[in-house]
Amino acid sequence: MKTRLYTNLELRPEQEIALGAEPAQYLGRVLRLKRGEGLRVFNGRDGEFAAEIKTLHKQRVTLDLKQRLYTADEAAVESPLALHVVQGVSRGDRMDLVVQKTTELGVSRITPVLTQHGVVRLDEKRADKRREHWQRVANNAAEQCGRIQPPLVDLPLKLNEWFGNQQGADATRLILDPGSGTRFPQTVDAPLCLLIGPEGGFSDRELDDAQVAGFAGVSLGPRILRTETAAVAAVTLAQALYGDLVAA
Repeated sequence: MKTRLYTNLELRPEQEIALGAEPAQYLGRVLRLKRGEGLRVFNGRDGEFAAEIKTLHKQRVTLDLKQRLYTADEAAVESPLALHVVQGVSRGDRMDLVVQKTTELGVSRITPVLTQHGVVRLDEKRADKRREHWQRVANNAAEQCGRIQPPLVDLPLKLNEWFGNQQGADATRLILDPGSGTRFPQTVDAPLCLLIGPEGGFSDRELDDAQVAGFAGVSLGPRILRTETAAVAAVTLAQALYGDLVAA
């Protein structure tokens, strides 16, 4: 597969686009591509396009777009399951790993939430910077895995605020609860919303609030998984049961 590059610019056939320092350095210094070499460009809306590097400098790269290769529907890489992950924010690079791997597994939306037992605290400025960072992680993961519609990463907010907003109220709602003893159902009514705790897990109050908000507790088995492991395992299971992951 040719190099794939995400951009938020509008894309049209036979168009020239200019990108800034970050993609220029990625293409030139990391991938060591040169003028005249080909790649593919997508933006999550207009499909995927063949492109050619016209000019390449440290702070700027211009690309000549060629033909549209396919739309999102034609690419057949997006999961038929609309899967929204509401993830308790964890420290270090764990959240990056969750965003990266769940993007590869086909989630459509990721909402980071701040919980009582979570150790991460974000003010408004830091929350916006983290959202931008996690969206870049998702975009980069989409480049790697062949998706042309990266998931939307929401601004982090407190879990009780998210409950109050009733986002995704029309979805089937499942919360990972090691004490539940209930397995994932064999079928669900799409879309699906998965609520996953941080490294400290959910408090009793949060579990009660989740139940009031319509979440049913499910367990991944007898072992206590790290938050990043639980997220990947839960999304994998959901995509295998209701989406497009297939067993050999």
